[in-house]
Amino acid sequence: MAKTYFEPGREIPVYAECDVLVVGSGAAGHSAAVAAARAGAKNIILMERYGYSGGDVTGDYVLMVPKLSWKTLPFVRGLQEEWFDRMEKNAPGSTWGPRMEDIGKQDKALIYRWSHKMDTSSPSEPKMLVRSVYYDGPQLEIELDMMLLEEKDRIRILYHSWGTRPIIEDNVIKGVYFESKEGRQAVLGDGDIYRGAGVPYEHLSDKKTRSHCTTLAWRVGGVDTDFLLEWRRAHPEEWQAAVKELAKIQGFSGGMPCWDEPNGNLLVFNKFDNMDCASIKDLTHTEISVRAKIREVIDYCKQTIPGAYRNMYLLSIAPQTGVRCSNRLIGEYIMSPADWLFAKQHDDVIAWHSTICRINDCGPVEIPYRAIVPKGMDNLLAPGRHLSADHVSIDWLNLIPQCIGTGQAAGVAAAVALEKGTGTRDVDIKAVQDILVDQNVPLPRNAKVGKEYTELVEEYQHGLYTDLAKQMLADPEVMKAYRQG
Repeated sequence: MAKTYFEPGREIPVYAECDVLVVGSGAAGHSAAVAAARAGAKNIILMERYGYSGGDVTGDYVLMVPKLSWKTLPFVRGLQEEWFDRMEKNAPGSTWGPRMEDIGKQDKALIYRWSHKMDTSSPSEPKMLVRSVYYDGPQLEIELDMMLLEEKDRIRILYHSWGTRPIIEDNVIKGVYFESKEGRQAVLGDGDIYRGAGVPYEHLSDKKTRSHCTTLAWRVGGVDTDFLLEWRRAHPEEWQAAVKELAKIQGFSGGMPCWDEPNGNLLVFNKFDNMDCASIKDLTHTEISVRAKIREVIDYCKQTIPGAYRNMYLLSIAPQTGVRCSNRLIGEYIMSPADWLFAKQHDDVIAWHSTICRINDCGPVEIPYRAIVPKGMDNLLAPGRHLSADHVSIDWLNLIPQCIGTGQAAGVAAAVALEKGTGTRDVDIKAVQDILVDQNVPLPRNAKVGKEYTELVEEYQHGLYTDLAKQMLADPEVMKAYRQG
């Protein structure tokens, strides 16, 4: 039996009181705070354990957002596209990738121009260019701060503050305890918070999915990226052999430096399977293992392809571990592959997103408000990578766009609940949807959204003409498992 220690009770000073408290300023939390302020909330506190916003987006060098469009239309807009619009205006050259006006083009040269760097090509036939954006992490870090500072009369930022435990009275969350250099304090007004609140949750994702792993990305400079691209094109077998050899050297999945940024910089990814990002042991193992092999990787690259890597040097290591899934909320609605397989419609839809799911050709799926509402707890919403989804579909919903989309919706819902004097469970969802549309979020069946969105989805049968979809629909076991989902 593990040893325990009794912590004596003590009075905790109240640091501040607020109307809306956002714990964690990752993609979901940052979006929630900004959206709530723009929807009218006046007293918001945004709490973040690090000294910057963005979470994995900035802290783990994710640096690319995929699948923002489907066919010829951008289904993921709102705050997600605002990031890139602002960066292109305020820091020219800090984003790159297929332009908005190129969505849906079938130009083979243009598709090849981007597909060797990122997943920009539609899995359907014919191939169409997809809106995916690569960005400069430090510039985005600045821009996220600017978005908060524009709402400084409404949002108070508490960086270096780690929300640790909820404060609950009569099944209503009243605030959180948090730790900082100033000690333990409370604010009244991340998945670990809802887990501490005692609401139902599940743990981890399916072991076969991309979500069941951890990453520590790092960057190198001094690479001749033009030479590297041509060498890869001319020597595909040698390239694959080098990738396999490098995996042996490291002892974990990690490829050659090849995901390029401007100015000869490259991003280096790796992957540790069967890891729990809520485990101290697994997080420590990931970081220690990657850093221990970086010098060997650089030496191997210099020897293998000197024309490209001769002058390569270590530029930086991500300040935080890349995580994809740990605890998943069991909300009022649990998303499953049935949502993609049967193109389910939801009256409380808060996001209509193209995703990375190949069942429906990466087409748009409706995410309901109920998927961020915990069971049995009021005034608590859980957007982001821990929203309510089963162990398979969470793999298609925990990417940056879905975190931003559900975070934006959560912020608007909090503002509407405040304005109308309701709880978050019985919020006026029609008002939430109308504000989201006004914030540039396209939602189905909303009179203010162009008919071309619905017409496009219907023209392509919701993406359910793919061989994978047909195979699943013809499988009796699949139908049995998901028909009632």
